[in-house]
Amino acid sequence: MINNAGLALDKASFEDYDFNDFTGMIDTNIKGFLKVAQLGIPHLKKTKGHIVNLSSIAGLEAYEGGSVYCASKAFVHMISKSLRIDLAGTGIRVTDIAPGAVETDFSNVRFKGDTEKAASVYKGYAPLQPEDIADCIAFAVSRPAHVNIDSMLVMPTAQASATRFTKL
Repeated sequence: MINNAGLALDKASFEDYDFNDFTGMIDTNIKGFLKVAQLGIPHLKKTKGHIVNLSSIAGLEAYEGGSVYCASKAFVHMISKSLRIDLAGTGIRVTDIAPGAVETDFSNVRFKGDTEKAASVYKGYAPLQPEDIADCIAFAVSRPAHVNIDSMLVMPTAQASATRFTKL
């Protein structure tokens, strides 16, 4: 099961955020994530399956204007650890993959269709592509049954932290 509930809406200081955007991120990134996991686990117990949760570098390092998004991704990171403990002995493996900057529709959604603002996020460096994360997922799930990749932080070479990029 790949649990990739991820939504960022806008980027603003905490007091200036639209509360509806907070609610949307919490509903998707936390409540949606929990529901998918809870519904999937009974099926995975029967097959000794694998849960791959996609968190983010934002769940490990906070950044300006990302308060609730960062907190929601920290939630995913921590619930992944908790699931590893709760599911120990069931044969279910749990992997948390935390991508850095990946060029998807993510920024376009975050900036509510402002394509120019969204495109600026990826200018001047080579961001990760969705296929890069898919390769990481394939690697994690293809390990032998006795191997669990607990967590994986994956960033483009030009990204040194949540906010530090080397741009041309």
